[in-house]
Amino acid sequence: MLSANDVSSSRRTFLNRSGLCVGSAALTSLLQSENLRAESDSLNSGLSGFPQLPARIKRVIFLCMAGGPSHLETFDYKPELAALDGQPMPESYTVGQPIAQLQGKELKCLGPLTKFRPSGQSGTLISDYLPWHQKMADDICVLKSMVTEQINHDPAHTFMNTGSAISGRPSMGSWVNYGLGSECQDLPGFVVMTSVGGRNPQPIASRQWSAGFLPSRYQGVEFNSTGSPVHYLESPPGVTMEQQRTLIDSVSELNRHRNATLRNPELETRIAAYEMAFRMQMSVPELVDMSNEPKHVLDMYGATPGDGSYASNCLLARKLAERGVRFIQLYHRGWDHHGDLAKYMNICCGLTDQPTYALLQDLKQRGMLDETLIVWGGEFGRTPMFQGKGGAGRDHHIKGFSMWVAGGGIKGGISYGNTDALGYSAVEDIVHVRDLHATMLYMLGIAPNQFTVKYQGLDMKLTGVEESRVLHEILG
Repeated sequence: MLSANDVSSSRRTFLNRSGLCVGSAALTSLLQSENLRAESDSLNSGLSGFPQLPARIKRVIFLCMAGGPSHLETFDYKPELAALDGQPMPESYTVGQPIAQLQGKELKCLGPLTKFRPSGQSGTLISDYLPWHQKMADDICVLKSMVTEQINHDPAHTFMNTGSAISGRPSMGSWVNYGLGSECQDLPGFVVMTSVGGRNPQPIASRQWSAGFLPSRYQGVEFNSTGSPVHYLESPPGVTMEQQRTLIDSVSELNRHRNATLRNPELETRIAAYEMAFRMQMSVPELVDMSNEPKHVLDMYGATPGDGSYASNCLLARKLAERGVRFIQLYHRGWDHHGDLAKYMNICCGLTDQPTYALLQDLKQRGMLDETLIVWGGEFGRTPMFQGKGGAGRDHHIKGFSMWVAGGGIKGGISYGNTDALGYSAVEDIVHVRDLHATMLYMLGIAPNQFTVKYQGLDMKLTGVEESRVLHEILG
């Protein structure tokens, strides 16, 4: 029989030991969570030795005008084309050339449907469809001699995004995050957003931001333009964040234990994905909350938060850039102008012109433009020839078109390259899509020709096996 003193002493001993055990268990759980987070962070780091070169920029914002905007109504004024308006297209330009929907038809010249004016101190010629671009003429470098290899939308997007028309290759955002890793621990390193407005909005397949043969953790994550930006962001009713944390730690521990045997990179991806999803539950609601944005900023973008517009996506792109997201891609679908060109140029430019200006100015005012590369353009251009489907239009064109780049020390207020007198073929300082990729990688501190991944016995790279060049002439 224990005395009262013995009972009291035993109780104290039990409680002391229990407290130690509970404390040890809590500490073990905490350390386990921290270890899993550290492991997840290490999976988001870049390759050893990267960046390979002095980096000019930290991030890329690619503004994709999906459908192919007409260079002849935006940045490439051709007075000779205007003089030949309605006349037969000289056969010397088109004989034996790839034409999408005008094959076998009578080809007539279509002059520019709007006026161009010298803009900024540089006097860069920009069309009246883009009055806000005219205000930022001195900040952008217009690439007037772009060429690509695919004449239909989906393969042309695939080529622009991956450097190949073959589906299943990694997208440029995936390549960049694979090499450099992510600067942001609570958001994906590669985010994609889409908006719609204009003629015949072509669908954009999610494989355009696929990681291809790279680990799938490097693929782009699409944010919804309306409603919750990410599906299943909220915890189920009755599930606390602590319970969610415990579940993720337990599942990740099981995956890690299994992967000690399998050594499967996709299990590593799963561990990182669970951890990222948990962090996004806390970071994304704050990200998309625009209540702290001043009215003058909303007005500058012309944005109504949550409406799914290109303007709102541009504002969100700035916030993503502020948080360290490495690659941000915005698609605006509606630029496929086979007919009613004037009508739909007004619509598309009306939806995208001011927000694009606002994004560039916002980054500049925040001191972020020097560390950001902005790329604007479509998957190809449009023909100098008339296509009549409900009013004057233009067909797909790959032999010469315009894009522009800005930021990261790129020389502003200049045009690089030229097309011929009718805007049909690039003839001076030709810029292939691969050259654009090479220049982007170089600015990020990656040596384009040395950045390879062994796949199916080949050293694969974003710039492909063809020769590519960095556009040093446009770099300040």
